[in-house]
Amino acid sequence: MYRVLKFGGSSVASATQMSRVLDIVAYEAVKGHVVLVSSAISGCTDALLQIAGGDPAPVEELRRRHREIVVRLFTGIERESAQERLDALFEEMLRAPAEEKVTYGELFSTCILAAKLEADGYRTLWLDSRRLIIKGNKGLTYRNIAAAVEGGKADIFVAPGFICGTPEGGVSTLGRGGSDYSAALYAAALQADSLQIWTDVPGIMTANPRQVSRARTIPEMTYEAALQMASHGAKVLYAPTVAPAMEAGIAIEIKNTFHPDGGKTVISGNARPSGTVGIASRENGSMMEICVVGCSRETDALRALTTAGIAPLRFWTEEGNLLLTVRPAVEVPALMALHRTFFETLPVSRVNLFVAGYGAVGKELVRMVEETASAVALRTGKALRVVGIANSRHYSIDLGGNPGTPAKEGDYIDAVCAVAPKGSVFVDCTNSETLYQRYPQLFAAGLNVVSSNRRSFAVPYVTYASLHASARENGTFFRYETTVGAALPILESISRGANSLDEVLSIEAVVSCTLNQILGDYRPGGETFATLVRKAQEAGLTEPDPRLDLGGRDALRKLLILAREAGVRLEEDDVQVVPVIPAALFDVPLDRFYEDLEVFESGFADATRAAESQGFRRRFVASLEKTADGYRAGIGLKNVAPVHPAYHLRGTENAIIVRSAFHPYPLVIQGPGEGAREAASSILNDILR
Repeated sequence: MYRVLKFGGSSVASATQMSRVLDIVAYEAVKGHVVLVSSAISGCTDALLQIAGGDPAPVEELRRRHREIVVRLFTGIERESAQERLDALFEEMLRAPAEEKVTYGELFSTCILAAKLEADGYRTLWLDSRRLIIKGNKGLTYRNIAAAVEGGKADIFVAPGFICGTPEGGVSTLGRGGSDYSAALYAAALQADSLQIWTDVPGIMTANPRQVSRARTIPEMTYEAALQMASHGAKVLYAPTVAPAMEAGIAIEIKNTFHPDGGKTVISGNARPSGTVGIASRENGSMMEICVVGCSRETDALRALTTAGIAPLRFWTEEGNLLLTVRPAVEVPALMALHRTFFETLPVSRVNLFVAGYGAVGKELVRMVEETASAVALRTGKALRVVGIANSRHYSIDLGGNPGTPAKEGDYIDAVCAVAPKGSVFVDCTNSETLYQRYPQLFAAGLNVVSSNRRSFAVPYVTYASLHASARENGTFFRYETTVGAALPILESISRGANSLDEVLSIEAVVSCTLNQILGDYRPGGETFATLVRKAQEAGLTEPDPRLDLGGRDALRKLLILAREAGVRLEEDDVQVVPVIPAALFDVPLDRFYEDLEVFESGFADATRAAESQGFRRRFVASLEKTADGYRAGIGLKNVAPVHPAYHLRGTENAIIVRSAFHPYPLVIQGPGEGAREAASSILNDILR
């Protein structure tokens, strides 16, 4: 019964490490004969290559490291004997031809190990791999090994890895990492019961742990999977090692010298194929080639890379594996992204959503949450679940995630606060002008608030500030990006500048979707301004009384929000509003309003023609400008030139132009300012960020 144990360079790098190796060998020797195959101590092979290249500098340091090991492992005459043998090998190495110097590292390490085992009382025999392993002749190699071991009277055989002989009688190597292959040849020749590869990691891992910290040990794998991992760059196992073991039907165990009782990988013909096995990478020309071994989920791999902002240069399948190439700079991010997708179960936190306002935006939000739940959980680790819905009269709550149609009467806020787990999110999709007064109650109950209701923010600054303070005091968040510009990232952009002390010099906000649509469609001599207003009202684009839009009320709310996000304590009375229509039209019934608005047509048409004759277009602009005395704010019609971002607005598009002290050029944010889907998308982003 033979047990073959191979130890890598890090496992024998010092006297302490060698002592650990000897303890493992002693434990295995109780079960049968042991063949100990060892690499050179770490760093030795590189130093020998330097020496072979004509640089004598590493010689003394290399000699010192080996002598230090001998001094710590031996005493008395045994120390003298080991040191003499080591010194003789060093002198032999210095006289050897340049091409043979690299073969001495394993001779140094194994002469120390063999001497120590003998000193500890084991019958030990050192085997010269240069005479036994013949490169390119497996049959002769097996016969040589069997004869040497079976004819030797020993309990433990010590053999240098990596080195071999040539058919012509010379000395050669099996390649970097070849000690694994040496061990496999010894195991196959002896029909060993066990082949153990001891290294500095707990087996073959799902990725290189130096690149992917969450990599984990693969407990078992087939010979074929191990060969694929090794062939594509996994350095724990030298690829040629697999063939001799597979041919002989010997399982390969990959273990950690530093944690012998920890995890390990067993490679055998009995392992169950398990789909995606692991990820390995290697250089391929100037690029890095990544292989996802055993993977057939092309779509998942591409989605993972796209999410991480990585575009593979090539992508193909080969022998049941996915392969791709990337630039070296993104190798590690690509490995991490793929590992997250195939091997990591993200901790998923459940986020309960209580929605108030079940109109177009609220319904679209609920639909969007349901459709994107699995993708959101995969990307963010958050499982969103709508557990409460309310319209203006009724509500429904089900913490199981099936609230159904609102049907229950009562106070929705009280009901939410009574049952909501801390960390839940209350979503205000209403048009209520008073619901904001209940936000502090929600904060106190541990709920976060996301609002698309701009009416909640057209309040005195002290009230606005107190809402934020209440959220902070209760450790909850308060977000309302949707209140200006629907899905446009306006408020976050402005507040970040304010947080970094970037002083806002001016804001121009063309944010009235109603007036942007009407002014964009208006042509003197075509449909009258009154007709276009009536059409906008019938389409649901205006307030029930369109004079609130024409009077600038909606634009005023948005300007207050913008200013306050910029750190300006703007109050409603600070804003000079010039309505689009004469003041007299605000005091008549709605039907009479449309009749009187027709009378206003000629003046409106003349003003529009005058603007167009000078190359301008008319836009309803809310503005904030820093002056020597503070800030001046106003809302009204303004002629804008073709160079102005608002000149080319179409339909209900919005545009915000922000100038600040830090930046020589204005920040321009432009895009759709209206739409249930856009608003729901922005709300969802507020919930998740």
